[in-house]
Amino acid sequence: MTEAIHPVILCGGSGTRLWPRSRASRPKPFLPLLGQRSLFEETLARCTGARFAPPIVVAGERHVAPVEEQAPPGTRLVVEPAARNTAPAIALAAGLLPDDAIVLVCPSDHHIADVDAFGAAVEAAAKLAARGHLVAFGIAPDRPETGYGYIERGAPMEGGFAIARFVEKPDATRAREFLAAGRFDWNGGIFAFRADVLREELAAFRPDMAQAVAEAVAGGSWSGGRFRPAAPPFARIEGESIDYAVMENTRRAALVPAAMGWSDIGNWAALRDARAASEAGGDGAGSDGAGNIVRGKAELVDCRNVMVDSDGPRVSCIGLEDVVVVVDGDEVLVIRASAAQDVGKLGGAREQ
Repeated sequence: MTEAIHPVILCGGSGTRLWPRSRASRPKPFLPLLGQRSLFEETLARCTGARFAPPIVVAGERHVAPVEEQAPPGTRLVVEPAARNTAPAIALAAGLLPDDAIVLVCPSDHHIADVDAFGAAVEAAAKLAARGHLVAFGIAPDRPETGYGYIERGAPMEGGFAIARFVEKPDATRAREFLAAGRFDWNGGIFAFRADVLREELAAFRPDMAQAVAEAVAGGSWSGGRFRPAAPPFARIEGESIDYAVMENTRRAALVPAAMGWSDIGNWAALRDARAASEAGGDGAGSDGAGNIVRGKAELVDCRNVMVDSDGPRVSCIGLEDVVVVVDGDEVLVIRASAAQDVGKLGGAREQ
């Protein structure tokens, strides 16, 4: 294929599950959680080269400054008037592109260890998208995860699979059944499609949203590299994910499997695991051979699978297992790794 692929990078969310490191003033995508570059910079780097057009970043007003600080020259920024979830955000970007543009939707805060595998999946997805499919990337599961949605593979097709169904986050029993079945993938939130196909399917299943987005684009304006959609029509939209609005309804869905070392870095336990996996790459984390991961000053005695992340004070731990300790300025977080999903419930995280 010779057509350029247009990356659409989504910057949203509050990142409360990575509090206290992630705050409203410096949210998760813009932090160097793995290596020296931020997750956002890593996402942009994966979508750079002769195969790709300059990216479009979709972000809210509070993310404008870090986006423009970290994005390379030529990046276009769509500033959402309000947060309305992924379907309207993606539709805004698609509304600015030619009908036949191949759109690659990437969250800004995910980690992908195997960039070559990502590139191969992108090529396969682009070919399917050029034939009119809306393509989801299916992440090969390596455990019975209850924190992700799943996609069940249907019949094989050239370059991928039809999609039999999308499945909501399962309980532990169903997650084990999905892993054993071998035909379920995690829904990683990465998609590819032609711009006109996305617009057509959105109009078919969410006509009010499609109309409001079209009006917001038509009434918007560029200032340098920033595009600001018209706010009044966008405010009418009821927020909805691209999964609910389009992917679970369309008959044109396809799936490309992608075993690429993916993680959404959705909580501190996920970050601990990603750091452990990338240790050989020299990302700056240290380990003592017992599964412990340390950034900053720390002393661990008789500890296993403990992560310490401190930006200043020395942390000392004795006899702990599966614990995460985070020190960020004057905030300290200590959790069992199994409770990492609950960090967003803390008052400090909610008030960030």
